[in-house]
Amino acid sequence: MKAKSNELKENQTITSLAVFIENYNKSIPEDFTRATSKVLEQFQITHPALFKNPDGWSIEKHRKRLMDWLFSQREL
Repeated sequence: MKAKSNELKENQTITSLAVFIENYNKSIPEDFTRATSKVLEQFQITHPALFKNPDGWSIEKHRKRLMDWLFSQREL
């Protein structure tokens, strides 16, 4: 139970871009598109409403939206 609580806390923690990239890339399947700072900067420009703090990333808030956005970019 405590491990699940720690995982939830980690996912909700606001982090820097570099920490988000590390956590995101280790949590997705191998065949998914990896996050890079260039890709995330473009995502941030495309979705400014998701960022009250420009360097405020969290797995809980951004992971799903980023995955959907990356998938839509592959289709272009």
